[in-house]
Amino acid sequence: MGIRAQQKLKTRRALIDAAFGQLSAERSFSSLSLREVAREAGITPSSFYRHFQDMEELGLTMVDEAGLTLRQLMRQARQRIENGGSVINTSVQTFMEFVDTNPNIFRLLLRERSGTSQAFRQAVSREIRHFTTELADFIQTNQGLRRQYAEAQADAMATIVFNAGGEALDLTKDQCHELQGHTILQLRMIALGAEATTGNHPQKRASPPAGRSQTAD
Repeated sequence: MGIRAQQKLKTRRALIDAAFGQLSAERSFSSLSLREVAREAGITPSSFYRHFQDMEELGLTMVDEAGLTLRQLMRQARQRIENGGSVINTSVQTFMEFVDTNPNIFRLLLRERSGTSQAFRQAVSREIRHFTTELADFIQTNQGLRRQYAEAQADAMATIVFNAGGEALDLTKDQCHELQGHTILQLRMIALGAEATTGNHPQKRASPPAGRSQTAD
């Protein structure tokens, strides 16, 4: 890659980071102006158009990146699960760490999910579908559930964790810890309900078995 191409990628990255950096609890993407994003990135407003057609294209790029970042983290979480970690505990902990570490990225997904722009709503819905599909794939593979049940379980779990993530943005660390425990309990109940519905529930024992179903952990 030539020097000019490298510089173009660097400036494009600076614009994305500048826009993310200006999001906050008080500011949504729709309140950002092209001029202030360009100024924060260290370029002139006219130079913005060398990288994005308009602010909407920048925003859609940010939504795609936010969804990809989240899915990559959850894939890493599933790798830890395959090495003996608890499915639900690890997944919720990873998701909450994502929200805590990347609040502006999550705010973008959360707000634009029900925003006024149809293009943004569709983009966020697409990213959530990708997230849910990967989770359904994991559930189906590891639990042997029919696709219909795996998708229903994944959809319910994704709805709960996204709602919890939105609530966590305004909580203290102690409150987030309490919310995380409550979310884990909710997901365990969904998992147990899925096992009961499909007749795939484990036999009752006096103590938890070593080979207990991962989904219910």
